[in-house]
Amino acid sequence: MSKDHGLSSPRAVGFAGSALIAVGGLGAGALPVGIPYLPGGHHARLGLVGVYTGLALLLLAWWWYGRVTRGDHADESCRTAWWTLALWVAPLLLAPPLFSRDVYSYLAQGLMIDSGMDVYRHGPSVLGGMVAAQVPAIWQHTPSPYGPVFLIVAEVVAGPLSSNLLLGVIAMRLVAIAGLALLAGSVPIVARSTGVRPSSATWLAVLNPLVLIHLVGGAHNDALMVGLLAAGLAAAVRHRPIAATLLIVAAALVKWPAALGLVAVAALWTGRLPGRWPWARAAAAVAVTAGAATVLITTLAGTGYGWVSALNTPISAGNWSLTSALGRWTARLLAHDAVGAAAAEGLWRWAGVLATLVVAGVVWTCRGRLGPVYGLGIVLVAVVAFGPAIRPWYVLWGLVPLAAVAEHRRVRGLLAALCAGLVLVVLPDGFGADAERVLLAVLGALIGIAAFLLVRLVVAPATPRPTPR
Repeated sequence: MSKDHGLSSPRAVGFAGSALIAVGGLGAGALPVGIPYLPGGHHARLGLVGVYTGLALLLLAWWWYGRVTRGDHADESCRTAWWTLALWVAPLLLAPPLFSRDVYSYLAQGLMIDSGMDVYRHGPSVLGGMVAAQVPAIWQHTPSPYGPVFLIVAEVVAGPLSSNLLLGVIAMRLVAIAGLALLAGSVPIVARSTGVRPSSATWLAVLNPLVLIHLVGGAHNDALMVGLLAAGLAAAVRHRPIAATLLIVAAALVKWPAALGLVAVAALWTGRLPGRWPWARAAAAVAVTAGAATVLITTLAGTGYGWVSALNTPISAGNWSLTSALGRWTARLLAHDAVGAAAAEGLWRWAGVLATLVVAGVVWTCRGRLGPVYGLGIVLVAVVAFGPAIRPWYVLWGLVPLAAVAEHRRVRGLLAALCAGLVLVVLPDGFGADAERVLLAVLGALIGIAAFLLVRLVVAPATPRPTPR
């Protein structure tokens, strides 16, 4: 069997899955309110079945692709991964927003800046109009939690397009694809520095369906954040600490958790500094460079430092993070005590901060054995796990560095299984599930599994078994 033939089947199945997700999204996606996104998409139930059929196919194709490419020559496999990535991403480019309505918030904030409004003081409600009407009610009156780098991008995208939602969503997707390209180019570099097969790292961190459906399908700004973070880590392992610091500052000025990557840069720089106190000198150099870059970027953006206070932007009341869930449960137990009930969620959030600091302390103690990039991945996972808000795509913050450097097969398998599970937990319109929609989703997934097994039955007999030696 030729290499191309071996890859053609999982590629085709993945493309079919991605196309079904995109088409199903026309009926079941995070569609605009009051206007058609594209004609013909009014079948929500059928669309939901189609999306979950596509998700099952894409997940199984990803697994199949990983098996086919296991053991291939690293450089050849990375080149084929780029073609596979393009094929699986292409159908999502024109799809409506999927699994989240955040892209409408991005466009509204870009229009607000273009109109001279302060997004760190006001929510989209002050903008008014058709774009602001697409933002969920909970975010209508909340300021932006994003840094000036992303707000510059949002203004550049939204300003010229004004109220054209279709073009605005596509433009935001192109920004996400740029971040994904940075990720795809950087992950193999980091992987090679620690002896991990670049193709395996690319499979887990880039071709991952969780990446495709949320970073591209949802057009999330996390794509730009993790792309810049990965590029910064790639520069750091290539011994370019100043470039690494600047890239990671840019990532942090999209979303703040990326700033933790500066510790990894300082740690990697320490190993190359002669003389006394190398850690202190590296940390000081990174801190000064990062501070100067932050001031310069914020000044050029003209948005001010309101993003620091806006980090307290409220989360949704029903958020299913560990600390928020425990806070709500404790508040219900203390319903008779109004003061205690009101303080419960705040106390649990501080407990989450403490748990994250404990994890960071353990990682610091074991830094010689884990390495800076692996430690960064663990701490970022802790930030998500113990934070006040969690979404499936937040897991990608820690997945990227872990996928690049984790050598143990069991760890990589656990990460892959976690991502596969998270792919299925959010409905394509981004809202909560009821019994009927869960049944439709299960039906779609079963259809996808049956279709995949049928393809395997057809393809397997045509696949010659290797001749024993």
